[in-house]
Amino acid sequence: MAERTVSNRALLKLLVSARLRSQVAFRGSFASDVVGQMVLGLTEFVELYAIVNNIPSFGGMTFAQTLLVFGLASVSFAVADLLMGETDSMAETIRTGKLEVLLIRPIPVLLQLVTSDFQLRRAGRAIFAVLALTVALVITDIEWNAATILLIIITPVAGAMIFCALFLGAGAMQFWLLDGRQFASAFTYGGRYVATMPGAALFLPMQVFFTFVIPATLVAYAPSLIILGLDGPAGIPAWTGWLGVPAALILSGLMLLFWRSAIKKYTGAGG
Repeated sequence: MAERTVSNRALLKLLVSARLRSQVAFRGSFASDVVGQMVLGLTEFVELYAIVNNIPSFGGMTFAQTLLVFGLASVSFAVADLLMGETDSMAETIRTGKLEVLLIRPIPVLLQLVTSDFQLRRAGRAIFAVLALTVALVITDIEWNAATILLIIITPVAGAMIFCALFLGAGAMQFWLLDGRQFASAFTYGGRYVATMPGAALFLPMQVFFTFVIPATLVAYAPSLIILGLDGPAGIPAWTGWLGVPAALILSGLMLLFWRSAIKKYTGAGG
């Protein structure tokens, strides 16, 4: 059994290595793909800048403070998209019968899925996100202490876990909604949009929903309240900034159960 496990890991490592080498083989094309992903991140920043630049504050935050929220959320989403973005096309994987090929291999389906078409070009989005976060940390008035440093370190990790869980849940959902990719994407990309903006800009019911149901505000906004020493709105008190890790663990566990239920439910592509 141990030898088989080692063999499976070696095979998976070989497949991933081959995939990555094939992507970087054509350096010009790979570089343009990475730049394209960076431009995508820049476009999202310009959209935010266009809003904040025309008003004194956005959800009670200045431009620099809003940029901190944007940077933290963007890093989290970019990492999750790099790791789990392939689950977004689960409906196509099912329709084409690719899932059946994955099921007969002695490697966990999820592990195969996220490595079979690993898109290294998505790192471009992560690069821009890190740049945006770095600028935000430099220009924002932050009182540096142990709690602040700890939050800045753990927030992107917890945020990435939350988005990975949302990607996983969106993928599992498509077992029942074979044409529901757009509906499922509302939870992932919609969550990203909410995470990049100050939560105080939302109506109170939406604040509660995106904090305690789909924890998008816990990705960046709530931790930013503690980092910046700000009081949160009624639906997102500042203490929720410490809930990112617990929320990520709980959501990850629930979505893994949902995923396993979806795999067990699958009976074949037919035909």
